[in-house]
Amino acid sequence: MRIGIHTGYWSAGPPPGIQEAVVAADRLGVDSVWTAEAYGSDAFTPLAWWGSHTSRIRLGTAVAQMSARTPTATAMAALTLDHLSGGRAILGLGVSGPQVVEGWYGQPYPRPLARTREYVEIVREVIARQGPVTYDGQFYQLPLTGEGTTGLGKALRSTVHPLRPEIPIHLAAEGPKNVSLAAEVADGWLPLFYSPRMDAMFRGLLDDGFAKRSAERSPAADFEVSATVPVVVADDVEQAADTVRPFIALYVGGMGAKGANFHRDALDRLGYSDACDEIQAHYLAGRKAEAVAAVPTALVEDVALVGPAAKIAHDLEAWRATAVTTLLGQGDPTAVRTGAGLLAPVPGR
Repeated sequence: MRIGIHTGYWSAGPPPGIQEAVVAADRLGVDSVWTAEAYGSDAFTPLAWWGSHTSRIRLGTAVAQMSARTPTATAMAALTLDHLSGGRAILGLGVSGPQVVEGWYGQPYPRPLARTREYVEIVREVIARQGPVTYDGQFYQLPLTGEGTTGLGKALRSTVHPLRPEIPIHLAAEGPKNVSLAAEVADGWLPLFYSPRMDAMFRGLLDDGFAKRSAERSPAADFEVSATVPVVVADDVEQAADTVRPFIALYVGGMGAKGANFHRDALDRLGYSDACDEIQAHYLAGRKAEAVAAVPTALVEDVALVGPAAKIAHDLEAWRATAVTTLLGQGDPTAVRTGAGLLAPVPGR
């Protein structure tokens, strides 16, 4: 199992000290660094900036929002980053939720799985650069014709030649059908709330997708599962869990509408429906402190690595036995530096 770091979203500005943490991770031999975007900082610019200060670490988006860019624009960004970094780019894509897609990007949300299929196919066609890009899908048409157009659209091929014939595409997915879709059409899966306890269920969903995988795709044995896992090193487990509780409370109570929150659904499947009911009720009523306090320590320990270094090293063994191929430690820059050293790969594994 490889180790990566997830820098998360920016709040009011760039996280202080994060560039130094990424450079240190590159020196330590950490596999990859990942960025996120929603409705603030974008996912590509930080990777280009930090990538210019590193030489080996892979650069991944977790995730680039599909509704933020057309498929061809996303392919252009990936091609550019791959060239500038010497072939280190990983394109992680996600559909987000209806509040962000329709509220911020002004794009329709329905049928996200079908839309994802078309999006990935177009991105791959652009990067392959085997000819002018044409596509006649339900959601995307290239060239665009019909009512409201000039009729002058022309099928085009990227002027930039790809550094690699393929750039790895990973899909963020939480729902069962979306997880299987990632295994079917992508090169990797980006889970948010993975629990070693539920590994058999996740493997089954991946196997469903692998069974539908086309012969042209890379073999299932090369498929990557890069799980974002909060890591907090502290002498006291409850103190460490307190650092993670606000993150979980936000995703359960504030990331999505009531009845349409895919993050909460993922935690329901882990067996925390009653706790999620309480967290969501508090959060939607504006009682954020109570929502945070309602996050059970057991839930934190299911999806995060928290506590003393010896405990984290012990708990990490359960993760090594899962389908996860890369554990993406998430935390502040100090935690990133500490965790990168603590979670360094064991020789021979």
